Amino acid sequence: MVLWARALPRRTADLSRGLVSAQRGRSLARWAVASLAAVLWMSPVQAEDIPPQSPASKEQVRKLMETWEQYYGKARSLRERREAFQDLMESTPEPTRVQIRPVDAGGVEGQLIWPARLHHPLGRRAILYIHGGGFYSGSLRTHRALAGSLAKAASADVLLIDYRLAPDHPYPAQVDDALTAYRWLLDSGYDNHNIVLAGESVGGNLAIEATLRQMQARGPMPAAVIAMSPITDLAGSGASLKTSGSTDPLIDATQLDLMRKAYLGTRSPTDPLVSPLYADLTGFPPLLLQVGSGEALLDDTMRLADKARQAGVDVATEVWPGMVHQWQLFPFWLDDARKSNQRVAEYAIEHFADPPQH
Repeated sequence: MVLWARALPRRTADLSRGLVSAQRGRSLARWAVASLAAVLWMSPVQAEDIPPQSPASKEQVRKLMETWEQYYGKARSLRERREAFQDLMESTPEPTRVQIRPVDAGGVEGQLIWPARLHHPLGRRAILYIHGGGFYSGSLRTHRALAGSLAKAASADVLLIDYRLAPDHPYPAQVDDALTAYRWLLDSGYDNHNIVLAGESVGGNLAIEATLRQMQARGPMPAAVIAMSPITDLAGSGASLKTSGSTDPLIDATQLDLMRKAYLGTRSPTDPLVSPLYADLTGFPPLLLQVGSGEALLDDTMRLADKARQAGVDVATEVWPGMVHQWQLFPFWLDDARKSNQRVAEYAIEHFADPPQH
């Protein structure tokens, strides 16, 4: 079952329950505790149910974890993990049925990706996609398949940016680049009501923080923000980091500490400029949060959803059973990645002022 909750400022609809699907027997109890904690964060609600994780999906996730271990098994340093991520993603398929154009988005290198359909009106709707990778890794190549799938599903242009990476470029370089790219879209003629910011993992963090910066500047706000498996608390205070940290192969407390030091240096991880969990979200645009029930950072999503709801934000929260951190990156291997990415596209379409006409 996928938990889908809408918290509307004028209609208090919230999410109340969840379901855990464990991949391994030893991790079942840990994941159950994490998902129960997620439910306790939610208020009384209406929930829209989708069937639980299938046996085929469990097998696909198991194979993904094995593949991840093949590339990351001996990677310890940031440099080694950056290379492992690049090598892994270079072994995956490139997107199909899209057109790609290199762009200079106000000094930020990027690629504009759009569906290879003649009727698609280039320049009308855009998703600014900000990749994950711990602030220190990730590239245009690692996320091009995901960006391409969103372009086709949402009938939108996707601007995928190659922002500066830590430790050579610590905070605030990444947020600066994300905000610069958003403002470049505005300057290029895209209406802010037809722009959605999206990202997974630290990309979700950057999408939220760039939007908060734009709010502070009182500039035109995007139509919506989508944060997939976001890292919202760089202090790592969530309980799920302990309960699921040993079963989520993509991130744990040790890795969070490495990326935090590379990104922040001596800056406090509870600074609202770097950790959205501690920010004032009043006035924030509509927000979609996706997270897997087996993620070490499950609480990063659930606590942010609760805080956004209390601030009056129109927030939707999805908890995908059995999914680990950044599962959305693998639509070519995981059925649930294709399904969850389709829901991301549908959310973007729902919030575009000028939705595509099919």
